[in-house]
Amino acid sequence: MIENIGLLRESFTHVKRQFSFTIDAIVILPDHIHMIVMFEDVKEYPKIIGSIKRYFSSHCDPKYYRHLMQSHSREGQHYKPVWQKRFYEHTIRDERDYKLRLNYIHYNPVKHKFAPSAAAWEYSSFGKFMDAGYHDDDWGVFDESIDFE
Repeated sequence: MIENIGLLRESFTHVKRQFSFTIDAIVILPDHIHMIVMFEDVKEYPKIIGSIKRYFSSHCDPKYYRHLMQSHSREGQHYKPVWQKRFYEHTIRDERDYKLRLNYIHYNPVKHKFAPSAAAWEYSSFGKFMDAGYHDDDWGVFDESIDFE
């Protein structure tokens, strides 16, 4: 994803022309994305995610996925092995749940050892929340004892 950050942004922009949604928080890692998406109609969520994945896949240079394996059935349906077949969703129930998910998202690059702190990872909405006073710039420094589940 990181190598194609421009295309990913373009995918979101393209899909935002079709659906009404906002991305409240996001982190983009080399092989996956976590985000908190706000939308008016819950039934549109799978369409939004599917449209983002479809746009990105159809415009992605094959050099980024040619080496990836996929099943024969997916290959036969002309899927490109860019994304996982499924996505996982969670409905945020309350403010506590929101904060847990937000922290999980922003700590993810540290957890996967892509960055020494949340502030050090540029492909994240962490800076937006730091600027708003939600986090200090030293929040999310690597700590193996942190458990967000």
